[in-house]
Amino acid sequence: MKRFWFFFFTAILFMPVIYGQSLQTVWQTGRVLKVPESVLYVPHTGLIYVSNINGKPAEKNSRGFIALLDSKGLVVNLHWATGLNAPKGMAIKGNHLLVSDIDRLAEIDLHTGKIIRFVSFPGARFLNDVVVGPDGKIYVTDTQLGAVFVMKKWKPEIWKKDPLLKGANGLAVENDSLLIGCQGHLLKADPKTGKLKIVARVPHGIDGLVPLGNGKYVVSDWSGEIRLILPDGVQKVLSNTTDEQVNAADLGFIPQKKILLVPTFFDNRVVARKLTGL
Repeated sequence: MKRFWFFFFTAILFMPVIYGQSLQTVWQTGRVLKVPESVLYVPHTGLIYVSNINGKPAEKNSRGFIALLDSKGLVVNLHWATGLNAPKGMAIKGNHLLVSDIDRLAEIDLHTGKIIRFVSFPGARFLNDVVVGPDGKIYVTDTQLGAVFVMKKWKPEIWKKDPLLKGANGLAVENDSLLIGCQGHLLKADPKTGKLKIVARVPHGIDGLVPLGNGKYVVSDWSGEIRLILPDGVQKVLSNTTDEQVNAADLGFIPQKKILLVPTFFDNRVVARKLTGL
């Protein structure tokens, strides 16, 4: 019996720490936002950009805007950039903020918030997330088309269209690869060859996508679930606010503090939640 208890407590002691992983709310904005879809944290300035649809997700009403927050969630400029159509994913290239705008990409001056130009994407239906790839090219998902566009020298074209890209949404970069969140799975893609590989399968679509390093990922489902994916394939639901009708759209991340920035879409807030136990 003593030997049994020895092995039992030894197994508990060295068991992988999965059950201790959780999310703790650090701060939240007031409900001053207007359908916030995506959050982008910029490390060298400590500023947070939030895209606000301000209407329906596919509505061309020119009422969409980008809000600017500080790292504690205080509003610096609610209408930092205006005149957009249901803006969603964002990325920074040089001194410009790039924002998807249904069927075009907006280029915005980071210093002034002024729109420099719009680049139309022929054939696009519902542009969503944006990322600057490891090759310096700009990649944009089209959720309705089930495709990924690429843009080099401001000339967009379809980079990849594949059944695996059904519901293509969240984008991220990990080393020399693109990560693409789709309906039912997380993909890793080679920008040079276009080869797709399933990294993990999930029971929903992937909106927010944050690579933590060492094969760990946090993904969000628009309806409200936030899920941790570990290298061995183990997954854990960190949070699920679906029943409360609080969405979890395109996540931002403050890596130094391990804080997820959750845009709650129709709930009109950004909620900062700290990852613990990692």
